[in-house]
Amino acid sequence: MSGPTIRVLTLLELLQTHGRMTGTELARRLEVDKRTVRRYIRALEDLGIPVTTEQGRDGGYRLMAGFKLPPMMFTNEETLALSLGLLAASALQMADTQPAISSVQAKLERVMPDKLKSRARAISEHIRLMLPSSLPEPSPTHLEPLLTAIQAQQAINLSYATEEQGLTNRRVEPYGLLFRRGRWYVSGYCHLRRDLRTFRLDRIQRVQLLALTFIRPDGFDAAEHFRHSLNNMQGNLHIRVLLHTDRERAFDMLGSTAAMLEERPDGLLLDIRSDCAQWFGQWLCQMPFDFTVIEPEELKQAIQDQAQRLMTLAGR
Repeated sequence: MSGPTIRVLTLLELLQTHGRMTGTELARRLEVDKRTVRRYIRALEDLGIPVTTEQGRDGGYRLMAGFKLPPMMFTNEETLALSLGLLAASALQMADTQPAISSVQAKLERVMPDKLKSRARAISEHIRLMLPSSLPEPSPTHLEPLLTAIQAQQAINLSYATEEQGLTNRRVEPYGLLFRRGRWYVSGYCHLRRDLRTFRLDRIQRVQLLALTFIRPDGFDAAEHFRHSLNNMQGNLHIRVLLHTDRERAFDMLGSTAAMLEERPDGLLLDIRSDCAQWFGQWLCQMPFDFTVIEPEELKQAIQDQAQRLMTLAGR
C-alpha cells in the first residue's frame, strides 16, 4: 500500500464502510502493525473526525454515531469546470440523457457548501453554450455498450446500414469514440474490411458484445484517424487553398477545422481532400475573406460556375 496519508484515508473509508473494526482487522487491511493503526486513529482525531475506541485485548474502532464527512470541497475553478461540463453534455441534446444530467447536478449540489452551490447554479443559469447538437441518433443504448467494449477491449458485432451497401454484419474491435459536427462515430479494426474503419452511430442498428478481447494500439486517437481517413480516401480531390486571413478570424468561421491550417506569409493554407468540387466551392464562397485556389482545376471551375450563377440571379 502507498504512504501514510493514503493509509489514513483508507482507514477512514474502512470505518465508514464496515462500521466497527478491530485493531487486528485494520492492521491486516492496511498492512501495518496495531501500534501504527493507533497512530492513524490519532491522525483522524487531529483532523476533527470523532473515532470511538473500544477497550480490550483487541479493542475495536468505529466512527461516532451520526458523524458525516464535511461537504465536498471544490475550488472556484473546479466548480466552473464541473458546471461547464454538465452544460456541454446538456447542449448535445442526446436522447435519454437529460434526466441523468439533472440527477448528477442535484447530487453535486447536495454535497456542496452553500457558497459553491450558489456559484454552480449561477453558471447553469447565466451561461449558454451554443454547441452543435446531436443530429438524430440512436440514444445512449448505442453509446453505452460501445464505451463498455472500448474500456474492456472487447470485440463487438455491428449491424451496420449504408445507402451504398445496405445492411452488413461486421466484427469490430472498437478503439475510440468521436463527436464531430453533430454526429457520433466509433473507430476501430473491422474484420470484414481487414483495416481500420470509422462508423457513424446513426447507421448502427444493433451492437452485440462478444467474449473475444483485443489489445488496443497505444496512443490511438479517434479524431486523428478520422482526419487521416478523410484526407486519404481514394478518388477524393486534393484541395489546396490559401485563405487570406488570420487564425483568429479563421477559427470564428471554421471552428475546429482551423487547427488543420498551416501558417504562410500571406495567409493560412488549407490542405484537405473532398469528394465534391461543387460543394466545396459553394462552401468557400461563404467565407467573408479572400482566398486563392492553388489546386485542383475542378475547384476553380466550380467557383467560376458558382459566380456565373450568382451573376445571372443578380441580373434578374
